[in-house]
Amino acid sequence: MYNPKSKIATEFIDDTEIQETLAYAAENKANFPLIDQILEKAATLKGLNHREAAVLLECEDPGYLEKIYALAREIKEKNYGNRIVMFAPLYLSNYCVNECRYCPYHHHNKHIARKQLSQEEIVREVVALQDMGHKRLALETGEDPVNCPIDYVLESIKTIYGIKHKNGAIRRVNVNIAATTVENYRKLKEAGIGTYILFQETYNKKSYEYLHPAGPKSNYNYHTEAMDRAMEAGIDDVGCGVLFGLNLYKYDFVGILMHAEHLEAVFGVGPHTISVPRVRTADDIDPDEFNNAISDETFQKIVAVLRVAVPYTGMIISTRESKRTREKVLDLGISQISGGSRTSVGGYAEEEPEEENSAQFDISDNRTLDQVVNWLMDLGHIPSFCTACYREGRTGDRFMSLVKSQQIGNCCQPNALMTLKEYLMDYASPDTRAKGERMIQETIPKIPNEKVRRLTVEHLADIANGKRDFRF
Repeated sequence: MYNPKSKIATEFIDDTEIQETLAYAAENKANFPLIDQILEKAATLKGLNHREAAVLLECEDPGYLEKIYALAREIKEKNYGNRIVMFAPLYLSNYCVNECRYCPYHHHNKHIARKQLSQEEIVREVVALQDMGHKRLALETGEDPVNCPIDYVLESIKTIYGIKHKNGAIRRVNVNIAATTVENYRKLKEAGIGTYILFQETYNKKSYEYLHPAGPKSNYNYHTEAMDRAMEAGIDDVGCGVLFGLNLYKYDFVGILMHAEHLEAVFGVGPHTISVPRVRTADDIDPDEFNNAISDETFQKIVAVLRVAVPYTGMIISTRESKRTREKVLDLGISQISGGSRTSVGGYAEEEPEEENSAQFDISDNRTLDQVVNWLMDLGHIPSFCTACYREGRTGDRFMSLVKSQQIGNCCQPNALMTLKEYLMDYASPDTRAKGERMIQETIPKIPNEKVRRLTVEHLADIANGKRDFRF
């Protein structure tokens, strides 16, 4: 029985409710008076429930699709402006005891090179990332209690935060590791992580169990209830996601919104981020084996309707997607992207030899961070390396209240400009620096608060004179 306040996975992700929602959406996909009502509600920036959002996803009318896209762009602009936050993944280990059918890290894959970074190797990798200009990392590991215990992850976080190289520093470490205990989540909180990220892969219990035939990840309830344990442990910001292409996309679309509603109902705050990866080619994995792949057009629609349904939640797209695909969804709701990424264990300090392939998946966007930053500015976006909210305690409900009241831009816009200025001074190519300086000068007059605008100008001058790390 569907109960968003329940802490039992099969009750807050109820199959019957999802099936009824999908049937309702199919029946009403051309019910234009209803769709108008849903769009009017969404325009208030209060969000939509899973059933309302499913109707929009099902709608096929070209005119109404354009209305949905236009509203997604408007909401993105109101809540996030033209800022795009930059990050990079750092794979610490690919040892894994699970048997996930879609992941090359699965235990019986004898082709892939198994690796774990030592603390000395982590230092080299992080220095290389700092030399690119990165300030925010997402740590990734396989699940292996022996070869990759929680103590190793905690030690790695401490190492990363301790590395100061030239003007570089990693200011926020997000963590994407397997579902674990409340005790271990408390340890991650104490280590100073930003967001705890965990992808559900699919919310369909039957499909989930087929895709995870063995290993601790095969426990659907334990995995699905992980965010509850993380938030009980005091982690304010959690990031959800599904791997589109594993299961019917409409089912998982409804599932992820139900998960968001559950977190709101129980903890008063939904997910800090939602990621939208698609199945990609990898060692020992052929995405053609999964017959639920979605087109670029459907992918754009998913992003747009998610943005309309959860206007307060950041949305992430990685280098799994091509430059062309990423460009199409930036305006529709994406607020964070990776750049200059490696999905191998290591590979930043020194390129991994082909015969030692340890990558989780093939990258579709192979550009450098500088090229991505340059491209974003060509598109009118401000590349942001900001980590201020996490470091100022604006997390969880404190962050969400600022987003929901549309006040977050008072901090984010000047912080984006100041961190962009740091990047331009320390890392950018001449062309990127010239474009960035123009963008900063064009954006300063748009800061609405006169005092904030004046302080921003002062801090930008300080950065030009060698000082670093200003934030509102």
